[in-house]
Amino acid sequence: MAARPGVGVGAAGGDGECILEPLSLPESPGGVVAVESSPSAPCIFCEEYYPLSEQDQLLKHMIIEHKLVIADVRLVADFERYVLYWKKRFTEQPITDFCSVIRTNSEAPLEEQDNYFLLCDVLPEDRLLREQLQQKRLREILEQQQRERYDATFRSTCMFCDTEFTGNRSVLFNHMAREHAFNVGLPDNIVNCNEFLAVLQKKLDSLQCLYCERTFRDKNTLKDHMRKKQHRKINAKNREYDRFYIINYLEFGKSWEEVQSEDDRDFLDNPEEDWSDWEEHPVHAVCLFCEQQVDTTEKLHLHMQEAHGFDLLKIKSESGLKFYQQVKLVNFIRREIHQSRCYSCQEKFQSKIELISHMEETKHITFLPARSTWDQPQYYFPTYENDTLLCALSDSEDELTAENQKEEIPVISEDISSLKALKQSSILNQLLCEENSN
Repeated sequence: MAARPGVGVGAAGGDGECILEPLSLPESPGGVVAVESSPSAPCIFCEEYYPLSEQDQLLKHMIIEHKLVIADVRLVADFERYVLYWKKRFTEQPITDFCSVIRTNSEAPLEEQDNYFLLCDVLPEDRLLREQLQQKRLREILEQQQRERYDATFRSTCMFCDTEFTGNRSVLFNHMAREHAFNVGLPDNIVNCNEFLAVLQKKLDSLQCLYCERTFRDKNTLKDHMRKKQHRKINAKNREYDRFYIINYLEFGKSWEEVQSEDDRDFLDNPEEDWSDWEEHPVHAVCLFCEQQVDTTEKLHLHMQEAHGFDLLKIKSESGLKFYQQVKLVNFIRREIHQSRCYSCQEKFQSKIELISHMEETKHITFLPARSTWDQPQYYFPTYENDTLLCALSDSEDELTAENQKEEIPVISEDISSLKALKQSSILNQLLCEENSN
């Protein structure tokens, strides 16, 4: 017995409550079946439906059965909404109001000729629809990315060491980059993170290398292969990963490689362009305490010594300031002077002129506060975004010498196979022998 739509078939001999086969939901207006679990798209002309995963079959059906050709389908951001829109419009006006007519076999007898209809973005309405669908898709993706960036409920396991991570997704990606040399780019550039990780994990579970995509006989062989061949990365040529990177949604239908190549092409279009009339704007370094500007940092240091009695180079040398400590000190002084506050006694003034006058009279300009006051993370950030003085700071010669000495220290490979041999050849044994002999 066939079941009517919306009616379940009861168990034989039972009370009729038991369902032996799925029910059919009522159809919504326009013949669109309201089943969201399996997304599908309708034919623009008839009641045929195809899963979105079989989009090519639907296009083939419309060409063969209805003579309709849709141009540049890959540039349509939301194919389902696109065909639903035109399904509705074709019921309101004749197809020839929207499509170009292409006649085939034009020299053959009339009965052998065929008319095909081309729907493309030459039509302003079609172009506007494509642009709106693209903007909507990009907006949805950006909203999804924003939610993921600030999601504190993220929970996942490292694919390489089974360590579990909770909180922000960046913790996991940074761990895999730092501890396992597996780098997929900046976490903020990734969207649909959980699905991305699931795809990668499925490949590893199938014993497949993420880069060359070869399959291996067991997990240890796969791990050795990825480590020795430096294949701890994804294959950028695999289009399967495109949907997980935000750059691929900026211009729909264009991959990250095409977008990047267009950017590069802008610089290569005019390789012989004449730059002889280029005039570089002079760089001005501004004093820490007044409005004086000079064209070199050497002149700036000399000005601050002579005009204000402040010797930054001497402070750096005597205090042994490293590069980032110099950065924090300069930003600290800039901020205090901007707020018209003496950094030595913390007295605040009505103007910068009054402040500098006070600091010079009391010699407070040379009395820096305790290092703990200014050696703080907040002073990594520049007070002025165009502070040329920050660009001219450098490490001391002593630090550079120390760095050179560090480079000469031998490093023992982590892959050494014999721990006993390592102990016997260790330099510590030599030092102990010398110590005992003394």
